[in-house]
Amino acid sequence: MIKIRMARGGRVHKPVYTLVAAESKKARDGKFLEKLGQYDPSAKKVLNSLKIDRIQYWVSKGAILSDTVRTLLKNEKVALN
Repeated sequence: MIKIRMARGGRVHKPVYTLVAAESKKARDGKFLEKLGQYDPSAKKVLNSLKIDRIQYWVSKGAILSDTVRTLLKNEKVALN
């Protein structure tokens, strides 16, 4: 099963998360299929370089959004239809 979720990066006390499409069995920061954007909780624009068309593609193929990613996209008013 493919999931769209966040992988943690950055440094100590300054996290930067990458939105990725990954196999659900893989580790959180492990191997992924594709990078879909970036989430920086300390920036003014929290979602950077978001690939909306690729997110829609993965969702159309049956990928499941994690709860956190779904909330972030909803708060940024990104429509997945």
